[in-house]
Amino acid sequence: MRKLSKSGIYIFCGIQTTMKKDLDFGSIDLGGEKRDTFTIHYEDAAIVAAEVPMKIYHPNKQNIMAHQEVVSSVMKKNNTVIPISFGNVFNSKDDVKHLLRSLYPQFSQIFPEIKGKMELGLKVVAKDEWINQELSKRTDIQKQRQTVNNKSENAGYYDRIKLGGMAQNFFEILKKDIQKEVYQPLKSCAEASKSNEPIGEKMLLNASFLVDNEKEELFDVKVNEIHEHWKGKVDFHYTGPWPAYNFINIQLKVEKSS
Repeated sequence: MRKLSKSGIYIFCGIQTTMKKDLDFGSIDLGGEKRDTFTIHYEDAAIVAAEVPMKIYHPNKQNIMAHQEVVSSVMKKNNTVIPISFGNVFNSKDDVKHLLRSLYPQFSQIFPEIKGKMELGLKVVAKDEWINQELSKRTDIQKQRQTVNNKSENAGYYDRIKLGGMAQNFFEILKKDIQKEVYQPLKSCAEASKSNEPIGEKMLLNASFLVDNEKEELFDVKVNEIHEHWKGKVDFHYTGPWPAYNFINIQLKVEKSS
């Protein structure tokens, strides 16, 4: 006889709402099965959830996209969304309500800070052709590269270390220029901003901006204006709108009962 898997409650995000009735944000395909979403309420807060088999959900591309699709769907209908990290499954709706009750002081503090605001992301990646052009202007780097090429692998060990340090310094200078000419002007147009660690050597900026919904168009104009100046040198990867992922730090401290 086939053993039935135990059900759990998967949570996606928190929202602010004065409605006490269950809110429907559509269905979701998580772990290969269609599940309906619903809400669990406490005071003027609710958690968007779905009933799923109780198991570990691996952060593969399909599952992460499913999680993000629910959060994006919620955001289209409610402009005060607190995202919750992927993979949190609780035993019952009562457990989730207990969690919401314990998180409510944090939620009530965060709601006014993010109400009517969105997160926009900008990654700036240097183009190879521009990097090579800039490197060709650095005679010290070119001379050190020639020194390395003229020596054997063992003999040139310290010269290669020196060359690596010079290259790192070269990219740090580029990042400072981008901070000054791209990040700082956009920061002044946002409610809040965060400069995250770039991913890889050629990424010169990895930033997030919290922008008022009513100022999104003005922010877009500023991004396009700056891009016009830099488009021959770098690629802009401009994304959003997202919930305020980079501006919220919710700790799920309530233990899940076994």
